[in-house]
Amino acid sequence: MSRITHFEIHASQPQPLIDFYTAVLGWSFTKWDMGEYWLIQTGPSEQPGINGGLLQRPSGGPSETQAVNAFVCTADVASLDETLSKAMALGASIALAKDHVPGVGWLAYIKDPDGNVIGLIQREGTGM
Repeated sequence: MSRITHFEIHASQPQPLIDFYTAVLGWSFTKWDMGEYWLIQTGPSEQPGINGGLLQRPSGGPSETQAVNAFVCTADVASLDETLSKAMALGASIALAKDHVPGVGWLAYIKDPDGNVIGLIQREGTGM
């Protein structure tokens, strides 16, 4: 069985997205010596999850009405409402409105300021 071990975010302008994900999800970014590439630390190594990278987008970004054309990664958040509010204030938009997934939690998809889709989930039994 093959498991996902890394993800990448493509950015038209890397620094604004680095600032966005740092503010909204608390991720840290470290510039890698291999050109315009940043390593993303999404949380402590002892917690479940994967880390990723951010790079300069090689071509134009997704159009506003374009369907999702990549895997959607979903981040576990303590409060979906607070995270959505912070993301919207920083230029995100709703791609899939907040909805309850029975037995799992509350889920929403947002588009970051560069049009990339990311899922946010607040697991049942936390907050709300």
